[in-house]
Amino acid sequence: MKNPLHYIHTYPLRTKHILGIAYDQFLLLVQQAKLINQEQLAEVERKKVRVNAPGGGRKPKLTLEESVCLCLFYLRQMPTFEILGIHFDVSKTEANDTFHYWIKILRVILPSSLLEQVEAQESEMMIVQELLTEFELIVDSMEQPRERPRDNKEQKKYFSGKKKQHTFKNQVVSMPEAKEIVDVVVGVKGPTSDISLFRKQQQKFAAEQSFQGDKAYIGGTNISTPHKKPRNGKLTAEQKEENKVFSSNRVFVEHIIRVIKIFRVASERFRLHPDTYEQVILTVCGLVRLRISSLILPGLS
Repeated sequence: MKNPLHYIHTYPLRTKHILGIAYDQFLLLVQQAKLINQEQLAEVERKKVRVNAPGGGRKPKLTLEESVCLCLFYLRQMPTFEILGIHFDVSKTEANDTFHYWIKILRVILPSSLLEQVEAQESEMMIVQELLTEFELIVDSMEQPRERPRDNKEQKKYFSGKKKQHTFKNQVVSMPEAKEIVDVVVGVKGPTSDISLFRKQQQKFAAEQSFQGDKAYIGGTNISTPHKKPRNGKLTAEQKEENKVFSSNRVFVEHIIRVIKIFRVASERFRLHPDTYEQVILTVCGLVRLRISSLILPGLS
């Protein structure tokens, strides 16, 4: 079976189909992962009380580049860890351990949203919040199936009547024309209403920030929604035309969600431990930002 890393080196233009990002973006991501990994290993070494000389122990079977490729391949294709191990000529356990090690490093490199990227700097955060008020941001939610919780009380909290299964709910706020993921909330219990989630997320923005949403957000503050057909009534021709224009403007958030769902780990039933859900999906959002070039890694022009 052909190693995915060897395949993308042979056919660079196929990288986006195999890993979800372009070939040059993958190479730069590997460079950044190498730097973060070196920093973490140096910190571990600094705190370590050594008995043996450095350099001993079992050597890793995979190169750093192969390890990052394995992690991205899982996010994009979501094979079982046994099949993942076969692709990279390692055991199922080695594939599992490699994925969980490198997903943490990718999470550091890839901020999931614009607000997360600047939240550490209060002054930058305030500037971004002010600049965003010039736009009418678009908000929408999505649900992803998850494994049924074993605890009976817990499973009831995640059962979505809309989807007829247990789900996680995520909510995305995007710029017009899908140019950026402004903010994202992931891993909320499936039955949570969109408007409740929005009201909580809205606290991250300036008080005068305006939004666009679908009918699920009717009743929210500073958010425009389409006309809703009255009970036992009909919409006027003018209202129907306004709804059509409104939908064409807010469809861009659907494009963002579509790109997120290109990564099968974010669209199919989530099979990993639920405690890792937030880490994994936020990393996927970071990869989407890299894919659409709203996140620029050092060295990428």
